Amino acid sequence: MSSFAPTIVTAVLAHMNDDHANDSLLIVRAFAHRDAVRARMVDVDGEAGHWVYALPADEPDDTEKHTLRVPWTAPISERAEIRREIVVLYDRACAELGITPRPHD
Repeated sequence: MSSFAPTIVTAVLAHMNDDHANDSLLIVRAFAHRDAVRARMVDVDGEAGHWVYALPADEPDDTEKHTLRVPWTAPISERAEIRREIVVLYDRACAELGITPRPHD
C-alpha cells in the first residue's frame, strides 16, 4: 500500500472537508447509507479514501460512529492521482444516486 506524506493527507482532507463537504456526503450516501446526514473524509492512502458519517438517529457528536472505505480504481502513489480518483468516485456516486454531476474544472 502506498502512503502519502502527512502534509499531503492534511491538505487533501482540508480541501475535501472545507470545499467539498457535499461531495463527501454524496459519496457516503451512494456507497454506504442513503440516509446519511453528515460526512467527512478522514484519511486517504494509496488504496482508498476513508470517510466517517452520521445517520438521522445518531447523536450530533456521533459523526465518527459509522465508517466507509472506498477503494480507488487502482492503487495510486502520486498526489495528482488523489484528485482523479475522488472525481471518479464523485461521478460514480452521482450515477448511483441518479444525479447529474457538475462539470469538472
